[in-house]
Amino acid sequence: MSAILETESPKRQAVLDAAATLFMAHGYGDVSMDAIAREASVSKATLYAHCGSKVQLFATIINETCRSKMVAADVLVETEIASTSDVGEALRAFGIRVTQFLLEPTTQAIYRVVVAECVRFPELAQSFYDSGPAHFRAFFSGWIGRQMRAGRLREGDPTVAAEQFVALVRGDIHLRISIGLSVPHDAAAIERHVGDAVDTFLRAFGTG
Repeated sequence: MSAILETESPKRQAVLDAAATLFMAHGYGDVSMDAIAREASVSKATLYAHCGSKVQLFATIINETCRSKMVAADVLVETEIASTSDVGEALRAFGIRVTQFLLEPTTQAIYRVVVAECVRFPELAQSFYDSGPAHFRAFFSGWIGRQMRAGRLREGDPTVAAEQFVALVRGDIHLRISIGLSVPHDAAAIERHVGDAVDTFLRAFGTG
């Protein structure tokens, strides 16, 4: 991948910011690399030399968004386990992080762009899935597997368990925000929502 996309620099951030702004405002298909270059104040040749393609640029934006919001999640849940040996508390902390991520306007905007453009640009959908949901699923199912082996969760397929927990956390929230409906998003509402998801999950996979 490119120097711009791999190396922290003002130019790299300008490219990512310009592309994100244009994609969210106009959709994926209607934004050209020329427009991104103009918005970022770089030459088109420089843009192509460093990022390769528009879909690669979009994938990088997804990666950056996920990383900025979720990169500490593995540390967070492992810290909860180390300090409390309570998998329920770790899942609550993790579920709150996931819910907050889903409620982020940038997260919603990216998802809507992908849904709107996925029929015309299937490579965009694949890039989105590989760069976001698939990466997250691999991390979380690995964590679930470690808790199963440690006896904190009932033995089973860790990938299935991870998917079911995320589905419980997403609940009706993801659909509502995706179509522009409001959802309660104060801290108390999020904690209640996640608490219910954790309780349901532990009835299926808990060992207590």
